[in-house]
Amino acid sequence: MAMNKEKNTITTSLSLLCQRFLLPLTIFLAINGRTNAVLPGQTEQDMKNHKGRVHDLDGVGDEWGVVERKGNQFVVGGQPFYFNGFNTYWLLMLAVDQSTRGKVSDVFRQASSIGLTVCRTWAFNDGGWRALQKSPSVYDEDVFKAFDFVLSEARKYKIRLVLPLVNNWESYGGKAQYVKWGIASGLNLTSDDDFFSDPTVKGYYKAHVKVLLNRANTFTNITYKEDPTIFAWELMNEPRCPSDPSGDKLQEWIQEMAFHVKSIDSVHLLGTGTEGFYGPSSPERSRLNPNPVAGQVGTDFIRNHKALGIDYASAHLYPDAWLPKSASNDYAQFAATWIQGHTDYADAELRMPVVFGEFGVSLSKAGKSNSTQRNTFIAAVYEAMLNSTKRGGSGSGCLLWQVFPEGTEYMDDGYAVVLTKAPNTSNMLALQSKRMQIFNSRCSWRCHWSCKKKNRTNHDVRLPRDEL
Repeated sequence: MAMNKEKNTITTSLSLLCQRFLLPLTIFLAINGRTNAVLPGQTEQDMKNHKGRVHDLDGVGDEWGVVERKGNQFVVGGQPFYFNGFNTYWLLMLAVDQSTRGKVSDVFRQASSIGLTVCRTWAFNDGGWRALQKSPSVYDEDVFKAFDFVLSEARKYKIRLVLPLVNNWESYGGKAQYVKWGIASGLNLTSDDDFFSDPTVKGYYKAHVKVLLNRANTFTNITYKEDPTIFAWELMNEPRCPSDPSGDKLQEWIQEMAFHVKSIDSVHLLGTGTEGFYGPSSPERSRLNPNPVAGQVGTDFIRNHKALGIDYASAHLYPDAWLPKSASNDYAQFAATWIQGHTDYADAELRMPVVFGEFGVSLSKAGKSNSTQRNTFIAAVYEAMLNSTKRGGSGSGCLLWQVFPEGTEYMDDGYAVVLTKAPNTSNMLALQSKRMQIFNSRCSWRCHWSCKKKNRTNHDVRLPRDEL
């Protein structure tokens, strides 16, 4: 008995050693591309299938691969992948109802026609009406099938998706809904920010991530974690934790959840979804924040994106909501400064791509007659992005908030751009898309823009100098 007990003790100790040290090391190496080790829940065949995965696009007659990161750039099949994109966050809701499902196809078709190649949309609806997740780990299959449709339609029009996994805000449930579920189960929670620290609530989130990433699409038969239609996951839409301005609580959550996501899906890119505010790790940069409150919401652009498993930096851009009203004429200048600052720091310190996941100016705030101001702002954003792109920098893409198809204006939050009704804005988006496509085709990532190939002349001919 004593000998058996000793053997059991040794076996248990070895098991704990594997769980605490070898498993995290395996995931760490896999995240950084330094091993062919098999991750938890994966077989060796899974790893072989993931490596260099490409899928045939049914009905398109083409193939595309998963977007990857090489240094401070995105690549697909060794070629640089810069993009121009848009937000349409409510696609899941429209897809649920057969009478509005066609609007999902409309927005993808219209966006594709002007060269937009990435869309950001919610991968959640927690609690409430037409919820995807009705309660922790309880799902509405009809709603899930609606999301399957969104992915299949995006694939059809060759538009990749950025998918936030939960909302910071109460719309569509958000962290507040998770806390409500915790309270209903008997937990003593007092703040929505308990979402980031309570073990049970974090378990709810982890379980949702596991279900979502392992979902097999009923239209394409491809699991989400293997689908090249998905450009990236985002841990959260605009995470904030104002109860801890030091940023420690949110940073620990980002690290824990990045590890969790990558343990399930080591193929796709992962972002934080943050707004890009500078925090305590770089106090000298606080002057670049749009207002004093921005540095007190628990986020930290530099520190957040040094977390293991985060593949690219995230930032948003809303001068009309962030800046004092007295600065309403400085939107374009703020955009240029904000983008240059983030791309410079991403190049020098983070050495990773940066995506401006949301940017926009509200016409309801600028005045209905002042669409010119919005277009001036968009032009400034595109010019600042192009300044980074032209030198092979980290500025990899930006996504306008937000594009609407006709017949959905009743959902307009003031930022909507209906492409068929805004020809000037639509032309600007189309031109920027052409610019990015030209850079994608110039040379391979290995060239890293330093060779100055002769085809630069062709590029200059295709776009006038004042449009470069």
